[in-house]
Amino acid sequence: MNDSRMLTEEVADVRAWRTGSIDHSATWYYRLSEDFLSSSKRIIDDAWDNQLPITEISRQGVSFDYGRACLQPVLDALRSGRGFTIVNRLPINGYAPEEAQWMYWMTGECLGAPMEQNIQGTLLYDVRDTGENVTKGARFSVTNAESTFHNDNAFGAPLPDIVGLLCLRTAKSGGQSQLVSGYALHNELLKNHPDVLETLYQRFYFDRRGQFRAGDSPASHFPVFRWSKGELTLRYLYYYIQVGHERAGKPLTAEQRGALDVVEALLRRPDFRVEFSLQPGQMLFTNNRWILHNRTAFEDDADPARRRHYVRLWLRYRG
Repeated sequence: MNDSRMLTEEVADVRAWRTGSIDHSATWYYRLSEDFLSSSKRIIDDAWDNQLPITEISRQGVSFDYGRACLQPVLDALRSGRGFTIVNRLPINGYAPEEAQWMYWMTGECLGAPMEQNIQGTLLYDVRDTGENVTKGARFSVTNAESTFHNDNAFGAPLPDIVGLLCLRTAKSGGQSQLVSGYALHNELLKNHPDVLETLYQRFYFDRRGQFRAGDSPASHFPVFRWSKGELTLRYLYYYIQVGHERAGKPLTAEQRGALDVVEALLRRPDFRVEFSLQPGQMLFTNNRWILHNRTAFEDDADPARRRHYVRLWLRYRG
């Protein structure tokens, strides 16, 4: 069954960007002000003096109003603009080892409320290759394999509104970031594959990658597309859907397989995506409701101290 009314009109605003229509890449970048950096540094220093964990700052009555006005253009871009922004950049070479992550946390707090990213309650999540294997149940975030296009926590509830990534170290090679607008994808399906779109508004099973408690189902059940209250929401990761249907004992129908094949073919088209490589100190924030992201496969350095290391935040909008 359909969970919501299907969007039956093309979206013509900036959210439905494609490679040839999106604004120049120079406008994707936003630089933090010196006032923001110095104010954040004072709060961090005070927390350190009081031996306060980073995740406890907001619970101690610290106000983030000082940074919200500064970061309002970033939030506007995420909510009603292109759906992503690169914040450029933290001077990590001049910071103590943990200071960049604290600054990143402060930036995230000014954009939204941090969310737990696994059943262990992790709020700051390390994204690096740990040698695990996706076919053995690992999440793509702890491997060097291409993640394929997806949004984070597609199998879970609630869905994060914003995903942040702080680049601490890059890979030896590979590991580019790629983004696709879900609105552009929806427009293409509505125009040329309306029958596929109707299928994608129905529910699919998603493997939960072990992120469930005793007694819960190992697979969740959500539509790929949902249109509600004037906003499009996607839940997508092809491999997790395949495994989810296996775990649920509900093989994908020919109609469902055909619909997913069409989506995968569109996601391989270069005219739908933008691609870039983050540099150390840069932070990428994306609207996780309708931006799909991919990280290409990468090769790491033999030296563990020089291997690729990103840090992820999940945020929900405040108010």
